[in-house]
Amino acid sequence: MIQRLVLSLESPSEEELRSDWLLEARRRGEELDNGTVQAVSGEDVMRRARALIK
Repeated sequence: MIQRLVLSLESPSEEELRSDWLLEARRRGEELDNGTVQAVSGEDVMRRARALIK
């Protein structure tokens, strides 16, 4: 029971998770907008991932 309580205290709430993901999405959007990073297509990501697995 104590372990369950501790785990529940350490887990972020759905609202906290949503907020964190929104902040991350905004940060990534800003990076794309200001040219700090370049977008990579999903096809390229999958091709690279498959190459790493082989």
